[in-house]
Amino acid sequence: MKVLRALLLQDSRDFIKVKQSKTSKSTIMYENGKIYFENYQKCYSCVHSEPQVLYKLPKRSKLEKFEDALLCQSPLDKTLPSPSDHKPSLIALTANNWLYRLSAETGEELQRVYLSSNHKFRYLGWDVPQEMFYVKSVQNKETSLARQAGITQNTVMHLAIFQVFPLEIVGILEINKKVFGNGVTDVVLSQGVLVVSYSNKSVKLYSFEHTVQRKLTLGKSSSLLGGKTVGDVPFGIPVNIQITDCPQVLFEASCTNNSIQIGGYPWHYIYTPPHKNDKGTHHICSVKDSTLATNGIQNMNCCSLESDGIFFHPDDSGRIIHPTSQVTVTSSGRTVKRRLQQLDDDPDQETFRMVEYEDELDLLAVVVTNGEEGEGRAHIRLHDNQSGQLLRTVDLIEPWDEVSDYSCRYQRHTELFLYVNGFMCACFCCFRLFDMSCSSTKTQ
Repeated sequence: MKVLRALLLQDSRDFIKVKQSKTSKSTIMYENGKIYFENYQKCYSCVHSEPQVLYKLPKRSKLEKFEDALLCQSPLDKTLPSPSDHKPSLIALTANNWLYRLSAETGEELQRVYLSSNHKFRYLGWDVPQEMFYVKSVQNKETSLARQAGITQNTVMHLAIFQVFPLEIVGILEINKKVFGNGVTDVVLSQGVLVVSYSNKSVKLYSFEHTVQRKLTLGKSSSLLGGKTVGDVPFGIPVNIQITDCPQVLFEASCTNNSIQIGGYPWHYIYTPPHKNDKGTHHICSVKDSTLATNGIQNMNCCSLESDGIFFHPDDSGRIIHPTSQVTVTSSGRTVKRRLQQLDDDPDQETFRMVEYEDELDLLAVVVTNGEEGEGRAHIRLHDNQSGQLLRTVDLIEPWDEVSDYSCRYQRHTELFLYVNGFMCACFCCFRLFDMSCSSTKTQ
């Protein structure tokens, strides 16, 4: 990795645009050297000089279309029951409540599970440290007719929770008003904790560790289904996680947009209080007693259409990334000198668009735009992660469109990628921007 980093930063190495771009009628997704088009139906490998088709799945009906997907892969230190359990796989949820496990290399179906005929599942999410993922249903909305008839809708939504390596069901949990109260707007599972958002702008973290559940095994019969097989049509998976009393509340805070981040060491959290006077500010407090950190209120003092970004550094160093004109505060309250500056997001001014961290090369890639010559232009600045020193700047040839949503990813095989999701034309584009080459000899 040190050699690759040195090559990447050499002045004699140029980034040459590859004259290839692809479009899709649905969102383009990128994961670990693979780009997915047409709602995961087409998969391209990006580790070669030109993208190569890994597989194309048969056309699916509207009922069978993929609603969401996760890439599932990890080094394993144990032997699993089936050789296919070791393979990197794509976990895909269909519109008709099927969960598929497909080979990430060939698209071959490795496993399928029917979830339920009673609940409509639509979203997938990771709880990586627990080696689990969850499938979330749509919310049950109370209709006007039900209110007029005096019928109360108690159930809000359901979560189906799975372990990976191998794929096994933990169970289905019902989120209801009797246990979690009124006003629940969203629920996610993270770090083995239920994170529940409420309409009063509060967020509560509940312990999930001691929930009561009856053991289920995919492909085996269950008494909860009257002896029917778990994961088969039409019965699917029963609700086996019963919570009758409100679990222990581990943490609670009121915040704008129900947005809160926890990280650093000792544990701190970042949030914006839900008050008009606090709009545009970020407060950094101790999780232990909610004490405000030293210099713990960060304010950009700028006029922009989009709010500034702040987050705990993904390298687990306890630092906080916040491109501000003042100071950056660590989770322990220590201040460090300004490294990057963000200006108002007028197209004619220099604007920080995104910050990406490459862990193996220990680099920060910062996408910056300006409005020179009346046209948005962008470049990528590569900074040393430890010191913040600017090491290299790469100009992007493609104009920057203010009405589009961009995402930048770095591919280890010495290539940079830029993905464009266009709102105005209802078309999604992918630009494979650069191959790294020496001024005389091209290197892969």
